[in-house]
Amino acid sequence: MAGLATKETNKSVEGFINAVDSKSKQDDSRVLLKLIEEVTGYKPKVWGDNFIIGFGKYKYKRKQGKEEYEWFNVGFAPRKTKITIYLTFDINKEQELISKLGKCKWGKGCLYVNKLQDIDLNILRKLILKSKDATWH
Repeated sequence: MAGLATKETNKSVEGFINAVDSKSKQDDSRVLLKLIEEVTGYKPKVWGDNFIIGFGKYKYKRKQGKEEYEWFNVGFAPRKTKITIYLTFDINKEQELISKLGKCKWGKGCLYVNKLQDIDLNILRKLILKSKDATWH
């Protein structure tokens, strides 16, 4: 098995953000950089081929798997239409916080936000803190 394609790199975080087409997504990315680093204490790293900015790192094994993988505790990816925020817990179990977050969509471990103005950053801070030391099992 080849392992995960998305791995931590030494690429420039600032270079990645500067390459984002949208000025507003660049601005939102810089706000997220500061917020996530402040909450977690982890330094940002580019994961994959300019794909995700991740903070922290933990190791895990897939169910019935022997190979160990590394992944980040919190991350985000500025995309053309949305910013994806990656968290390491089941967001569906946090309905009280999600109901207060604002305009967004979510999956099991991801939030999808058009722009940061659409959400309450204090609620996002609580979700990031919850994800800081969480790991999927």
